[in-house]
Amino acid sequence: MMEKTKLTAIFFAFILLLTACQQEEAEPTPEQPPEEPTETVESPEGRVADFIELWNNGDFPTMHSTYLNQGTQTVYGEANFVIWQQELHKQLGVENINVTYTKPDEDAEWNQDQPADFKINVSFDSIIGPVEFNKTLTLLYEQEDWFVEWDPSFILPNLEAGDQVTTAVVEGARGEIVDRNGKAMASNSEGYEIGVVPENFDLSKKQQLAQLLGVTEETIDGRLNQPWVQPHYLVPIAQIKADQSTLDELFTIRGTKQEKVVMRNYPYNRALSHVTGYVGPITAQQLAEWSDQGYTTENLVGRQGLEEVLQERLRGKAGGRIILKKQRENAVITSVENEPVPGETVTLTIDAELQKKIYTAMKEQPGASAAIDPTTGETLALVSSPGFDPNEFVPNITTSRFQELANDPLQPFFNRFAAVYTPGPVIQPITAAIGMESGTLDPAEGMDITGKSWQRYRSWGDFRITRPREDIKNPIDLNKALVYSDAIYFARQALNIQDNDFQTGLEKFGFGEALEFPIELTTSRISKDGTFGSEGQLADTASGQGQMQVNILHLANLYSPILTDGKLYKPMLYVSDEKSHLWNENLLSAANAKILRKSFSNTGEQLGIEIAGKSGTANERGKQTKWFVGYQASNPKLIVSMMIQGDARVEKMVEQALDTEE
Repeated sequence: MMEKTKLTAIFFAFILLLTACQQEEAEPTPEQPPEEPTETVESPEGRVADFIELWNNGDFPTMHSTYLNQGTQTVYGEANFVIWQQELHKQLGVENINVTYTKPDEDAEWNQDQPADFKINVSFDSIIGPVEFNKTLTLLYEQEDWFVEWDPSFILPNLEAGDQVTTAVVEGARGEIVDRNGKAMASNSEGYEIGVVPENFDLSKKQQLAQLLGVTEETIDGRLNQPWVQPHYLVPIAQIKADQSTLDELFTIRGTKQEKVVMRNYPYNRALSHVTGYVGPITAQQLAEWSDQGYTTENLVGRQGLEEVLQERLRGKAGGRIILKKQRENAVITSVENEPVPGETVTLTIDAELQKKIYTAMKEQPGASAAIDPTTGETLALVSSPGFDPNEFVPNITTSRFQELANDPLQPFFNRFAAVYTPGPVIQPITAAIGMESGTLDPAEGMDITGKSWQRYRSWGDFRITRPREDIKNPIDLNKALVYSDAIYFARQALNIQDNDFQTGLEKFGFGEALEFPIELTTSRISKDGTFGSEGQLADTASGQGQMQVNILHLANLYSPILTDGKLYKPMLYVSDEKSHLWNENLLSAANAKILRKSFSNTGEQLGIEIAGKSGTANERGKQTKWFVGYQASNPKLIVSMMIQGDARVEKMVEQALDTEE
């Protein structure tokens, strides 16, 4: 009975509820007043464009005073918006800031009660590399215009007011310089940075530490007395390339610590020193010139040779992290992270092993040498002897050692392959080529020459052309003249060349024209002013004397038309360059080139060597220089030119270098 009563109660309750709902539905709802149409306003795009232009120009005061909405200005006063942003830009090395926005649809309508959103892209360069992120820029309509809502995350992702910003910079590895076969000429290897914790350091071991590190005790004192040093700090003293025994001895000195670092290495040391150059600490002048390129006092930069020439290509791009120490969460997060980018690896046309062989053959006597491929102009070797060891400059050469090298009478720092010298008789084949092509020199026609010296007219005064030997049987033809370096023969032949054709011919071979070469080379010259001041000077120049000066690389190139039937190619050093830059052509007919090659073979036989070429002795400021330009007759794809200051069998040195070639 109780259950039935319960069900009845529920039933009536349900009926009452249903009735109430029906009555509520039946009652008419009062009419709502129609919504007022919202007023459309002008596009905010102009304000966005102006704000972004100020942003790109770094005009933060105007951005704050003229474009931020009231709420943003209240929360972020001028100190937070202007000064903090300027300080962060300086701290992060912000440059080339570029903010862009996505344009709205042309038919878009803008409502004063609705925010206006614009997608923007923010990018800039920093000390850790490029930074780029996307944001949404919101504008609110206030005081009959559009104003920007802003917060610190527009400076850096996840940045909030009160956060501390720090950076961890990682330098990109320096690019390597390699030869045509991929062998490293300047590379990166493992070294060690040795540091000292002052409170643990045994001062009685300071002298021992200085000797092991190759520094002075004063250097150690200077490092330890820097203003920032605290007793418990690790203070870097020097970087070294050390063997295990040195490291073990360093480890016995209490308070020292070792840390692995990357250091520059030059595997071919002296042989390639003037080509590679070396790296060293940035100078004050370089820092002043490059301060806007992210360089600091800690950077090592190229100081000579290709290390200097290729500085920007070899320089790695820094990476690292921008770190935020959050004020609210008491946490540390990374805002931006970039991997460092290594510098470019530059491949040269140089054959490092050939370079080493030539340098070894020169026995470190003062001189220069070059080797080229005559069919392409590729530079295969470029030697200045004696050289120096670039490894001594990494990370820093001692003052005493530098002075020792600087005061060496053999001048190891002087780059001889970049200089010019009086070439002497090795120019005679070029004189012959010009004479034959002009039609005034018949190679088979003999010339009667008597005596050791000669002058054309008595008006030459005391000036006379002198030849090395006077016992050569007449008549003297071109072959004899080349084999025995007969200066009188070539003087007379040059004087027979009509008008200015001898000068013009030399210019066609490149005299007076600067070589387009990565390493600066002094230009070969006919004379100081590029002309002949007298008949005597012209006659003397025919055998490479007078005021003529030639660069050793250009000299090797001068001989290439003799092997290419008249084509002269510009010298190259980078494999990436387009092959075979033709410098000039039709300098020599195939028939005349063959005649000169035959004389070169005869010269080799007369000198007792297995290679073809031309030798000569020149007078350079009262001292003798020995010259030879040669090649293997069986494989004439490599010309070697060499000059030694002093007495030497230079032709034997060239033969030694060529004999080791396959």
